[in-house]
This record gives sequence, C-alpha cells and structure tokens, in this order.
Amino acid sequence: MRTLRYSINVTLDGCCHHEAGPPPDEESMRYWTTEMEQADALLFGRVTYQMMEAAWRRPATGTWPGWMDAWEIPFAEAIDRARKHVVSSTLDEVDWNAELVHGDLSQAVQRLKQEPGERLWVGGVTLPAALADLGLIDEYEFVVQPVLAGHGPTLLAGLRERIRLELVDRREFRSGAVALRYRPARATA
Repeated sequence: MRTLRYSINVTLDGCCHHEAGPPPDEESMRYWTTEMEQADALLFGRVTYQMMEAAWRRPATGTWPGWMDAWEIPFAEAIDRARKHVVSSTLDEVDWNAELVHGDLSQAVQRLKQEPGERLWVGGVTLPAALADLGLIDEYEFVVQPVLAGHGPTLLAGLRERIRLELVDRREFRSGAVALRYRPARATA
C-alpha cells in the first residue's frame, strides 16, 4: 500500500502561507524536486491545485517563463508531469494530468493508497487537516523556515484530536531551514 506524505513549508510560529517564508533557493528547490520525483501522484485541494497550476504548469509555448531561474526548471518539470488528484466540490473538471476525486474522502483516499506504487504526496492547508483528522496521513514533513510570520493560516489548525508523532528524519539547509519528517507514533500498551 502506498504511503501518504504531507509536506509543507512552515514558519517557526506555525504559519503555512506560501508567501510567509523566504523565497526558495537552489538547495530547497532541489529538495522539493526530489519530493515531486519520488511521488507516484500528488493530491491537492482546489486552492492548492489552482495555485500550483498557475505557477508551475508548462506554458502552451513550451518555454518556461523568463522569471524562472534555471535551478527552478527541474522542479517545474517534475510537478508539471506528475499525476494529480484534486479534491473539490466546486470544480466540474480539471486537466494538467489531473482527475477529480469523487465521493467520500476517506474511501477515495484509501482507494488511491491501495493503487500500485510507493508514495502519494499531499500539500496545502485545508485538505491535509481533513486527512489528518481521518488518520490517513502516514508521514508528516515540515520544512521549518527561520522566520516568524506573526499572522496567516497556521499548520493543521482545528484538528479534532492531538496526533503524537515520532521523528524519523531530519535535514538542515544552509539557509537555516530544517526539514523534519515524522510518522504517527504507535500506541503503546
């Protein structure tokens, strides 16, 4: 069964707005490119899907925009070609290698996890909170940015129950950011 990994950038004070942290650098983009390449498929809510599509979909011309540095192109190519599943009650259709997820969220994600492969990847804010409440996230990966945002959406706000985690991996970046990967802790008798 495929694991579902939730990955997101977060500030030291828990803000997970995509503009709250420092802009990506070459080292962090290599890291996120590897994440995209290792995922069999990506799972997005509508807002994250539309935001990622606006930023990272290959233009119809086939040429990446001039604002994109050469070290950002591998990430753009990885996310552009990735298979995507979109959870939305307001979209009637999607494209960009995507399909809509229909029906009960828990059952739909369980079906995706049972498909062949190694890993599903989810990003965003609202959908991951719902998946965490359902106990469907197998790994949590937080890239903690050395910034205090002071405001904005916070990481997994509104969870119904506390989820105990155990650290399984840690990586430090030259920028001062730290990637922390956790799995839900197993209950001990």
